[in-house]
Amino acid sequence: MSPDTFELQLLNDYQRGFPLVAEPYAEIARQLAIPESTLLASLQNLQQNGKISRIGAVFRPHVLGYSTLAALACPADRLEAVARQVGEYREVNHNYEREHEYNLWFVVTAPSRADVDGVLAGIHRTTSLRPLDLPMLADYHIDLGFDLNGRRRAHQDVAGTRIDAALLRSQLEAVDYNLAAALEPGLPLGHRPFQQLGASCGLDEDACLQRIQHLLDLSVIRRFGIVVRHRELGFGANAMVVWDVPDELLESIGQELGRQDGVTLCYQRPRRLPDWPYNLFSMLHGQDRAAVLARLDALRHDLGLSDIPCRPLFSQRRFKQCGAHYSVAPARVA
Repeated sequence: MSPDTFELQLLNDYQRGFPLVAEPYAEIARQLAIPESTLLASLQNLQQNGKISRIGAVFRPHVLGYSTLAALACPADRLEAVARQVGEYREVNHNYEREHEYNLWFVVTAPSRADVDGVLAGIHRTTSLRPLDLPMLADYHIDLGFDLNGRRRAHQDVAGTRIDAALLRSQLEAVDYNLAAALEPGLPLGHRPFQQLGASCGLDEDACLQRIQHLLDLSVIRRFGIVVRHRELGFGANAMVVWDVPDELLESIGQELGRQDGVTLCYQRPRRLPDWPYNLFSMLHGQDRAAVLARLDALRHDLGLSDIPCRPLFSQRRFKQCGAHYSVAPARVA
């Protein structure tokens, strides 16, 4: 198997369902019919050239901690400087320029809502720009992986699924927060990575594997595997499409839109009138801008959404992208 062939299969097939065994890279290498040393060298190279962000867990929002999507309306001549100031916060794990009056978009993740509020207040003080705070209210679709070969739709959550975050939190233990913190930089590359991961948070190898599986079973971990960077893999255009949906239609439209091929995310977020009238957010990726706009036009036509106001906010520059931080466990109530 040529490097191009096995790397495409590797990136496409192991974004989820990563083997939770003592020697996962050896198992993947066996499945791909290549030596483990070749696989590890390839993964290291893919990380170094930016095609892989990390290998590890993608956590369900608002369970281990709290997160929000935020935006600043930044003067163009200050954008790079402000982006650097925002990116200096370790709680900021995504930071992008998008085409809109609100042109700097970022995600803040922290142990609690109060911690998120503190980061937003600090950014306001530092930049003299007031962040637009848009926490997720409902998720209609989260694509658990990204299809790179166009032959299938990636695994997904059921549209409209409602999860009781408080109930999930009640089933967590302090070790889960320690494990999440250890996973922030990603799973190590090596022969026994879960042994190394467990040692960093006080678990032996078997206990580490069992705890990760437990969090997957609870759906606290949405998926465990390779986290790719779309742009470096040829998907050079992405648009966050925001919709102004009548409240009485939001649930039905959100669920229907979330079922469509090509829609990788579909969330309800709050309106912030008068500046921000949009309450439904969806994400489209494509190889170029024309492909994304064509898919949006098809969705509007096919779903009867032509009369629903929407705006595609294309990403321009990526200033920061990394895993979320869950390093501090909240105080537990006796």
